Amino acid sequence: MSFPFQSRSGASKSLILGACFPSPGCMLALPPRPRSAAFRLQKPGITLRCRQIPTLASYFTFLQPKGRAPIRSSGARVLRWKYQDAPDGAQTLAVSWLSSSFRVPITFFALLVLLTGCNPAKEAADAPEAKVNGDAVIMATNSPQLAALTVEPVGAEQPAFVPLTGRLVWDEDATVRVFTPFAGIVRKLFVEVSQPVTKGMPLAEVQSPDFGQAQSDARKAASDLRRADQNLTRLRDLFEHGAAPRKDLESAEADYASAQAEKDRAEARLAIYGMTATSTNQDFLLPSPLAGVLVERNVTPGQEIRPDQMLANMPQFTAPLFVVTEPTKLWVWLDVTEMHLPLVHKGTELTIRSKAFPGQTFRGRLDLIGDSLDATTRTVRARGSVENASKLLKSELYVTVEVPDAVPMSLQVPSKAVFLRENQYYLFLEIGPGQFQRHAVKVGSERDGKVAILEGLNTGQRVVTEGCLLLQSLMDNAPKT
Repeated sequence: MSFPFQSRSGASKSLILGACFPSPGCMLALPPRPRSAAFRLQKPGITLRCRQIPTLASYFTFLQPKGRAPIRSSGARVLRWKYQDAPDGAQTLAVSWLSSSFRVPITFFALLVLLTGCNPAKEAADAPEAKVNGDAVIMATNSPQLAALTVEPVGAEQPAFVPLTGRLVWDEDATVRVFTPFAGIVRKLFVEVSQPVTKGMPLAEVQSPDFGQAQSDARKAASDLRRADQNLTRLRDLFEHGAAPRKDLESAEADYASAQAEKDRAEARLAIYGMTATSTNQDFLLPSPLAGVLVERNVTPGQEIRPDQMLANMPQFTAPLFVVTEPTKLWVWLDVTEMHLPLVHKGTELTIRSKAFPGQTFRGRLDLIGDSLDATTRTVRARGSVENASKLLKSELYVTVEVPDAVPMSLQVPSKAVFLRENQYYLFLEIGPGQFQRHAVKVGSERDGKVAILEGLNTGQRVVTEGCLLLQSLMDNAPKT
């Protein structure tokens, strides 16, 4: 189709339009032309631009002029023939919108597109419908729905485990939390976190008047004992020569025994903390009660500490000054549900897994099972011991603890192959080419994307692992035979 117009130079030219109509849509395109061509149609407030690239299709769109109010009565709109990536240097030509030589052909061309171009495409052949026969879904071998299904054979039986949630803590039999027995001020620290310590090794130096009083009491008790001993010796000699009455001797003997007891008490008090009454310098060396590793320190030099901090109801005060433990030994606390109680007993072997160390397992043993059920969580507390020779596991780490299932061996299938319907677990088995049967199964525990099948499945059967919900949807909607 062609129509005349004038260029800016005043020369008469013709604009040739062509159209092709591929199925199924209506695509307006241009026949082969020179490398690039362009024209611009102008009217006050209205612009028509046309650009063409030989290898690209184009189409018409009608848009309201940018920045102008909608014009309804006159029907004036922007007519844009849209191209992508127009080459530089495209020629721009001007055509008068009021020229009938332009409006009539373009109107006729638009009607031609609507009447002859937009023919509906041939409808694709209907895909074969799936049929349902009881619990079986039957598809044609050329059905495109088969591409959405994945079928895998069932492998050999594997050990079955029940996963429980666990929390690692320090072994309390090898852990001590150190508080100060005397009030005072911390003057010096001797160890850092993660440093090994031995039993009796000083952890901090505390300047304490209370400790000085204990030293003074011990030295005073020793002095009182010496005086009581001298007095008893003198009265015993006088009594033997008849110069002292028996009651004075008996009184001296009682004073000596009392002084001896006081001296023993004062020295024993100091000995508890590894100190002696050699001086009254008030410098108390806080010792480690056992050998291990310092894993926590909550004290700094210059801090004032008191022995009654442990009685305060505030975390910053109740925290111990030091925590010494053996990190190669840990406890694991388990929350055992009611249904899993028959599976746990003292001595049960535990397999511990952590998300922090994927692919690694740690061994443990169940040592204790609680005698009561928590009323809130409906679980029983159980405790196990874990060997941590590599020191990879850390205290307060949440782990998954696996205990042997009641059925020691079971078949494993992907979790996506099993679905729940009306309180019953099902999966689909491939019984032939394009034939699938829904089958009820009894499931066990789930681990690593696999679920244990306790009943209803045999080794070698082919299970639908992808698309089982599609098959169930077909069973619900497809006509049954």
